[in-house]
Amino acid sequence: MFSHQWQKMGSRQIAQETFDEAVQENITEFQMEPEEAVREAVQQFQSQGVDLSNIVKAVRPVSENGQRQKHQILLSLESLGRAVAEQDVAQLPELLAALAAQCKQEPACRCLAARHGAYPTLLSACQLAAGHGAALPAALGALAALLDGQPELLDAPGRELLLRGLREREAALAGLRCVRHACLRHEHNRQAFVSAGVLPLLTAAIAQHGGDAELVRAAAATLRAMTLDDDIRVPFGHAHEHARMIVLENDGLRVLIEAARAFRDDCGVLSELCATLSRLAVRNEFCQEIVDLGGLNFLVTLLADCVEHPDVVRQVLGALRAVAGNDDVKDAVVSAGATDLIVLAINRHLGNPQICEQGCAALCMLALRKPENCSVIVEGGGALAALQAMKAHPGEAAVQVSPSQPLLSLAGLLWGLFICFLGFFLLVLIKSCRVLNALGGQRLSAAPLHLSP
Repeated sequence: MFSHQWQKMGSRQIAQETFDEAVQENITEFQMEPEEAVREAVQQFQSQGVDLSNIVKAVRPVSENGQRQKHQILLSLESLGRAVAEQDVAQLPELLAALAAQCKQEPACRCLAARHGAYPTLLSACQLAAGHGAALPAALGALAALLDGQPELLDAPGRELLLRGLREREAALAGLRCVRHACLRHEHNRQAFVSAGVLPLLTAAIAQHGGDAELVRAAAATLRAMTLDDDIRVPFGHAHEHARMIVLENDGLRVLIEAARAFRDDCGVLSELCATLSRLAVRNEFCQEIVDLGGLNFLVTLLADCVEHPDVVRQVLGALRAVAGNDDVKDAVVSAGATDLIVLAINRHLGNPQICEQGCAALCMLALRKPENCSVIVEGGGALAALQAMKAHPGEAAVQVSPSQPLLSLAGLLWGLFICFLGFFLLVLIKSCRVLNALGGQRLSAAPLHLSP
């Protein structure tokens, strides 16, 4: 399965049946209780270097005659298969809900179901449920649960079915979740969906939301999935090209900003929209367009209004960092007073490493190639906030790297102010963090500071 890419080299694999036999042997021959038998089997296999990430670590249920049955998820899958074969639409919603709940329990359950033909069964269930009210959303919901972490299961008929589901209002939400799971860490599925015309459907779902917050969240998350480059099997993805198509061919920036204005009181929706907006700021002209559409002012206002909501703060900081990639927009961000709000957000959420990383990275971007912005950052407490973030998270490589860059830049430009307040602490902190690995495997090292004018 796809998850095998992330397993350690040389790890051993066993079949589910092998694990179940070991558990049963512990019960029958060593008189262990079921829970103890499972724990013992897990310890034995792990001590032998066996990877159990795709193994359901549970005791199979007992039938009325005392015989061990199949795992519960396989029993549910068999019941669903019989209903599909008999075209019993009335039973579909209940059976599909049960299977979806079991798939959501853990990845091992999804893997076990997939190995026993869950995907073709669910695809047949979706085709049978089409046009039968709540049955199709339930079928797509179960399919989304199965595809989570297993995007390679999707084939061309499944892709066509999902595209049809996105065009139906009742099934759109479940369909969006299916598409997102199918595209995460799978470049082929992403390109196939984009080629089949999914982008207009996604932007239309956001623009024509009708006040449905969950639909907008799902559509924004799915749109963002199209701009990712996370498939390790592919040397070069189409993330940048997909972002270009979203902006230029589907008016994606305007759609996202208008949706954010419509849901300004919903933190969950705002987080998704800001996260997606940051993925689209990949060109200078796109960053400028965000400013022209009023997106920058909205982000600054949102940061001030939602500073107590960490999810929103993190995504807004990420968006500000992205749009500041344009040097002209840097000036607009500073003029809008965003630097003070970024420092406030870092200090307010000093215990949150993600916010510290994004906030310091935003300050770094604003200072890059802009000496005049450095004094604004230092006078606003940005350098001290970056140092405090480094002190608060000594074990977070990303937090150590992000603040070190703007601080080293500020040292060369504002040497007097820096040496008086921060120089000694910076050198001590960077020296203590030399053992940390940076995100790309590089080691953080302290560059020599020239503190003379």
